[in-house]
Amino acid sequence: MTQNPQFHQLPDHEAEVIQKIRFETDDKNLDNISRTRAYLDFYLEYPEMIWAFLASMVSRNGGYNMCDLEGDWFPKMLAPPIRQRLFLTYERANWLIFRDAFSQLLLYSYSTKKRLPMFHLLKFLDVSIFMEKEWQVFWERGDKKRLLTALIINEQNVIHNPVIRHPVYKKRVFNTLMFSFEDYLHFSTVIFPTCEGELYGASVNGFKSVSKRINLGKRLASILFDHRYYPLFLEFAVQTEHTASRHDYEQYFAYDKKRDTPFLRCTFPIIQHHFHEQGDWYKLRGYHKKWFSQEINHRHPVHLTGWYKKKQKQLHALISVKELFTSD
Repeated sequence: MTQNPQFHQLPDHEAEVIQKIRFETDDKNLDNISRTRAYLDFYLEYPEMIWAFLASMVSRNGGYNMCDLEGDWFPKMLAPPIRQRLFLTYERANWLIFRDAFSQLLLYSYSTKKRLPMFHLLKFLDVSIFMEKEWQVFWERGDKKRLLTALIINEQNVIHNPVIRHPVYKKRVFNTLMFSFEDYLHFSTVIFPTCEGELYGASVNGFKSVSKRINLGKRLASILFDHRYYPLFLEFAVQTEHTASRHDYEQYFAYDKKRDTPFLRCTFPIIQHHFHEQGDWYKLRGYHKKWFSQEINHRHPVHLTGWYKKKQKQLHALISVKELFTSD
């Protein structure tokens, strides 16, 4: 927790709330599995917090991306140091967003129990003043969609400097040919599965742009909460334990699909993260009004079952060709 000089001037009961929130957030910020579960549990307890369900489903995809790195295919294409850097990139972003956002959710929980808004305490949890204003608006108006958008805007700005623009990640991950290749061909896709074996979602294209990531988040939310699909996604989330292997959803396909990605907790160690003060993104960079106002436009179909299977075959074919030309 940042040592805000005003912290010691807080009443004891408010200081205690902050300490409890930080402890619970740290406890559940262990790995991708614990984060995904915590988001979903919070949503089930507070269904008005629709961002928490979106975060849980997107976090599942973060886990899938991690486990892809040690599955049957990616090790044939990427050297161990590259796979390690990619894992740490996914993990760092996952950890930073949870540290910031789950603290906010817990403070909302305390506020509802006390029936008193406590959002003035967000500054002691390293949360942007942008969100302090937005939580107050939500408390007064109850506009779930506005808060959802605000949290999407905030989370993408939270990771922009420490991950996307960080010199090490920028040079060794985001400016690499491999990342550009994935980005261009839409191999990195956020998938919302169902227990019927169908897949919906959207592609991550232009990942280095904060505006494009925000737009993606809004598009994903519109898919997730579409009345035609939402019950199916919720059923999947509640009934399917998250292991971070893509087999979590491939098990529901109409045909038998061999598991070709591992379970996260059998594969990756727990990473010990350290928080580095970045300053308030809102004060440093401000925000664009279009982030709130821009219309959601799905340029591509959101039903991705056939597309996904085609892309998997393309990826496997590319890797096989690479092996053919690089084998002794």
